[in-house]
Amino acid sequence: MIAKLKFLPLIFLSMLGCSGVALAAPAPAAVAFGQGYGQSITCSSDDGKRHYCNIDTRGGVQMTRQISGSACVQGQTWGYDNRGVWVDRGCRAEFVSGRGGNGGGYGGGYGGGGQSVTCSSDDGKRHYCNINSRGGVQMTRQISGSACVQGQTWGYDNRGVWVDRGCRAEFVSGRGNGGGFGGGNNYGGGQTITCSSDDGKRHYCNINSRGGVQMTRQISGSACVQGQTWGYDNRGVWVDRGCRAEFRSNR
Repeated sequence: MIAKLKFLPLIFLSMLGCSGVALAAPAPAAVAFGQGYGQSITCSSDDGKRHYCNIDTRGGVQMTRQISGSACVQGQTWGYDNRGVWVDRGCRAEFVSGRGGNGGGYGGGYGGGGQSVTCSSDDGKRHYCNINSRGGVQMTRQISGSACVQGQTWGYDNRGVWVDRGCRAEFVSGRGNGGGFGGGNNYGGGQTITCSSDDGKRHYCNINSRGGVQMTRQISGSACVQGQTWGYDNRGVWVDRGCRAEFRSNR
């Protein structure tokens, strides 16, 4: 009986220790969900300050859905590095890690293994970025406030993709499309539309936004920047202040 009593404190302490670990564990900075293209998280800057969330960034990171009213603009209010993904100035959004280790922000996320790069004209001059342009190149997302318009502030030739006059965007190499965008709305079956704010006012266009929406090509001279001049909610995709672009639903 005495021998059994000796073990009771040990058992009690062990149980208390396990309970203490569970109670003391810090709340996660990001909430994981689904599998999608890779690891998926929600990351928030609810206090307006910069916060990091843990995610594997080696294959790039994509914002799949903005949740906050504050704009989430890559390089300004969100980004990623070897510490994870960060958000700032009120941005709250869902992010997914890339696949295939392309490291260009989309990580092969368009299927078929297209090469992805981010190319910048931060000094307002023309710059080339190395990408296999033989099968065409598509702009997958504009990052800059300055307009990225094919043939004017970005394009591609046998040297790669080029950007000019402040354009900064993410690009993916084509897979047999040949003409940059020719037939290039085939990203795996998502609905594709063109939405326009020709009068400078906000307009909604009908699209299935439940799985997220991506801008696949800007057409207007006015900048199309997610969270500022375009976005989406349960009503569809919206454009504002002269933005005109092509959009693709993820479903």
